[in-house]
Amino acid sequence: MPDRAPQPVDRQLPTDEARDLISLVRDIAQREIAPGAAEEEDAGRFPRELFTLLSESGILGLPYDAEYGGGDQPYEVYLQVLEELAAARLTVGLGVSVHTLASYALATHGSKEQQAEHLPAMLGGGLLGAYCLSEPSSGSDAASLRTRAVRDGDDWVITGTKAWITHGGVADFYTVMARTGVEGPRGITAFLVPADAEGLSAAAPEKKMGMKGSPTAQVRFDGVRVPDARRIGEEGQGFAIALSALDGGRLGIAACAIGLAQAALDQAVGYAVERRQFGRPIADFQGLRFMLADMATQIEAGRALYLAAARLRDAGRPFARQAAMAKLHCTDTAMRVTTDAVQILGGYGYTADFPAERYMREAKVLQIVEGTNQIQRMVIARHLAGPETR
Repeated sequence: MPDRAPQPVDRQLPTDEARDLISLVRDIAQREIAPGAAEEEDAGRFPRELFTLLSESGILGLPYDAEYGGGDQPYEVYLQVLEELAAARLTVGLGVSVHTLASYALATHGSKEQQAEHLPAMLGGGLLGAYCLSEPSSGSDAASLRTRAVRDGDDWVITGTKAWITHGGVADFYTVMARTGVEGPRGITAFLVPADAEGLSAAAPEKKMGMKGSPTAQVRFDGVRVPDARRIGEEGQGFAIALSALDGGRLGIAACAIGLAQAALDQAVGYAVERRQFGRPIADFQGLRFMLADMATQIEAGRALYLAAARLRDAGRPFARQAAMAKLHCTDTAMRVTTDAVQILGGYGYTADFPAERYMREAKVLQIVEGTNQIQRMVIARHLAGPETR
């Protein structure tokens, strides 16, 4: 490995508290997360103890109200925390993003009684969440989901299967979108389902190209009985809640993508400075220098794009178009940068002795999760030109 340590990202943060938070996250990332990342990813080990540590450190509920155990941090700061975590290990950064996504429905649409009862444990009490929207037959077409919740007195009985669920089988709670009414988006309702509910089970985790330490599994609901007190929002409001959550979640993916790309760039620069060919460092060769310059420029552009979208969100302004743009650009950037990093390392980049090959494998999934990049282009185009004609 190169001896040249990467330089921390020079961040523009709004408060001293935010600067202290980033320093804390960097310390945790360097001491607790990064050292075991390669070995644990190779072994497919989920680092639950790291999420416990992050919860105890106040990092799992950053964008939510302090009244319920959150950190009261703007999205501008929260996303930069995600970037730092993802640069150390994508499984951790993405896991925090998914937990934030899973907490969104209750934090924004739950009643005061629901929030007081459940949010403290979700945001700072060590619990870990999962978000259940996709199904085996409904991925990009999420409004066609088939999981059904049927009213039975004061309860709902949920039956169906969710697919591609990050933290499936290891989460403590699941935010579940289920059909309670007519076909289409207006017949979907959100529920908060505890992991120990009778009839809830998870399949074996999927065998994936990358992010092997982050379990992705189908979650099955076999007549799972949930009290109406765990219904979030009004009946039929679930799909609107889900889409609103995904706007923020896409920014989380964008930030994680930039963190991963930054880690790949740091690896490539360190290697290029240390590696010598033809009597000098390979960083002296113009072709390679231009690659590094392009990689760095793409990363800076992506960081600026996701932060601009976050600032719109923090100001209470519409940001869905910008979130889609950020997710699209940042994840495509991560794919390009990690691929170039492997190329710069040459044969070593193709071996597991260096993390570049793992970064490249991990980057691919970011172009797929929380809306494929083809879906992001559709979202952006609809904002520009209106809905497609039928």
